[in-house]
Amino acid sequence: MSIKVDEIPNPTPAQLAALPREVGFVPAVNAHPQTLSPAQIDGYNDLGFLMPLDGLQVDEVRELRAFFDGVLAAFIELGRTSYSINTAHLRFARIYQLVQHPRIVAAVADLLGPNIVCWGSHFFCKMPHDGKRVPWHQDSTYWPLSPTKTVTVWLAIDDADPENANMKFIPRSHQHGLIDYDESQDANTVLNLAVENAESYGDREVDVTLRSGQFSMHSDLLLHGSEANCSDRRRCGLTIRYAAADVTTWYDWHQKGILVRGENTSGQWANPAMPDH
Repeated sequence: MSIKVDEIPNPTPAQLAALPREVGFVPAVNAHPQTLSPAQIDGYNDLGFLMPLDGLQVDEVRELRAFFDGVLAAFIELGRTSYSINTAHLRFARIYQLVQHPRIVAAVADLLGPNIVCWGSHFFCKMPHDGKRVPWHQDSTYWPLSPTKTVTVWLAIDDADPENANMKFIPRSHQHGLIDYDESQDANTVLNLAVENAESYGDREVDVTLRSGQFSMHSDLLLHGSEANCSDRRRCGLTIRYAAADVTTWYDWHQKGILVRGENTSGQWANPAMPDH
């Protein structure tokens, strides 16, 4: 089954508001976790995130970075930006395989349960002196999914720290449901929707400092963002979006989902085959 990735629409805020979505944090319940500890699961439920977790080995990171360097060069040659490499698991066989990495999927399964799909993968690459920031936002604001049971893995391809504009979280902000946002016309932001006074919805911001190969996990309702990269170092990560297989989609987003563990319990996800390149 061939999926035309660029033809899958992104709904507008008005279209999303009209959907009968169930929006609210769904706590992880797991009496017998296989990878995470009970304390880590409690921490995820309380704070909305976990980090850092060990993902790729040194040789795996080296190979992935070389792959991304080639993809980035090709996209830039086509006139695209370093932020435009999305739905990568349906474009590249290498990423289709990576999102099924057993070390990553095992950690996700302890939060979401035995039946999991990967429906999103996006390279977020801040080039040196990039100048663009990511305003405070919740991922669920943009997604036609219900209920809100997606965990985002942020896999570091380069080391990420405050110097090169690592991601930041607002702990406990996932407990407020969907938070009101303003539309932004700022040309120096990557997203056009921004939440003001983010710390009023949780604790003080925390840096998501990761070494290459490590990853964080966060709830689809957690406020997060990042500053502009003013350093001489690149900061690239791959976001991988995993959902429980019983999540419902609209606007053809079911075409993005591949089964990475268990069964396609809703029967909705398309589960397309691996790309041939």
